[in-house]
Amino acid sequence: MTGKYDIVGVGFGPSNIALAVALEEKYPDSSYIFLEKKSKVDWQPNMLLSGSDIQNNPLRDLVTPRNPKSHYGFVNYLKEQGRLFDFLNLPLHYPLRSEYAEYVRWVASHFSDKVVLNSEVETVHHDRKIPGYPWLVTSKNGEVYYAKTIVWGTGRAPNIPDIYQPHLGSSVFHLNDFESNITVDEDKTETIAVLGASQSAVEIMLDLANRYPDKKVVNIQRGFGFRLKDTSPFSDHVYFPEFVSYYHSLTSEKRKNLDRQLRGTNYSSADADVINALYVKIYEEKLHGKKRISIINNTEVRSIEKAVDGKIIVGLHEVNTEETSTLAVDKFVLATGFKDIASGEKGEKYPGKLHDVYHLLNKDIDGVVVVERNYEVKFVSQANSDFYLNGLCESSHGLGDAGSFSLLSIRSAVIADAIYDHEKILAE
Repeated sequence: MTGKYDIVGVGFGPSNIALAVALEEKYPDSSYIFLEKKSKVDWQPNMLLSGSDIQNNPLRDLVTPRNPKSHYGFVNYLKEQGRLFDFLNLPLHYPLRSEYAEYVRWVASHFSDKVVLNSEVETVHHDRKIPGYPWLVTSKNGEVYYAKTIVWGTGRAPNIPDIYQPHLGSSVFHLNDFESNITVDEDKTETIAVLGASQSAVEIMLDLANRYPDKKVVNIQRGFGFRLKDTSPFSDHVYFPEFVSYYHSLTSEKRKNLDRQLRGTNYSSADADVINALYVKIYEEKLHGKKRISIINNTEVRSIEKAVDGKIIVGLHEVNTEETSTLAVDKFVLATGFKDIASGEKGEKYPGKLHDVYHLLNKDIDGVVVVERNYEVKFVSQANSDFYLNGLCESSHGLGDAGSFSLLSIRSAVIADAIYDHEKILAE
């Protein structure tokens, strides 16, 4: 499929799948191809834990908010699978994550001729050797693609603090690699630790407690305890299209102020159902004389090393009393979230594969690429670059870009319209 295209999309997760749907429905004559480094299209394959849900209304899918009549909506998917009435009868507030992953795969399957699998991008260059196709993308397989436009939709990189980097592997790993690494040696494994206080951390704790009934499961977190997520319908207006425009129009300082107010809608918090389930699980085990599930709160990890016997030795620091201690574990799961395009510890100034064109892109005072309202990253000269970020823009566009499905369909339309009409006025 090496050749020339209107659009080359890098990555084929939910963000760029939604873009493929928008292009088919709004601009059917466009030519495009998506490059996906994995061998198959999937969504969160390592976090499809039994009983876990997606935490958003299923109608906020890949297309419905933009086009409720689309073939690619979640309701139509259920109808075609023969499960519509079964789903409507489910005693659940949100759909199961495993079913939504199947829905994502179902939509993606309609675009199999538009995707190149096992195609990891190696370099991206901007040159004008071929008139009208200034972007040059090469894959590790040696394939070469020329594009008028690039849409970068690789998903956010895992946030892995520096002290863990030298130890990553089958014993120390990010939640993104949970299912791939969580199998334990029943004879040697005694303790599994989970770092973090997010929804994912609670879900992993529950999964481990049920999966390994004879192993110790320990949570380590800097806070006092797992906090309830802010699920107020008023707070959830952050997932409205008009909030994106409002947020994007603010200065960096004003955005940070809003972030502090709204953090509880998505970060360091969890839904009541999983928090309550974990509390009941701990209580029930105490009732039967077990104390294998524990929470070490108000505590930071200051060091980590691997002992001769293979144990992971974690150095702990109590943030209030200043006491120090160590904990020996066999597996250490990092529920530490994901990076955004931003400055600071949990940010990256630009997607790493763009190092060859970073100097061309417009940047702020901290060196972070500046993302326009229509998700374009312009050149330093302010001329249109025809380069877009799809799903990486929480610091510039708000919580709707924080890995949520809520605004995928709307964002894909904004990008598609911007590509085919630079002068379009965004009306939301």
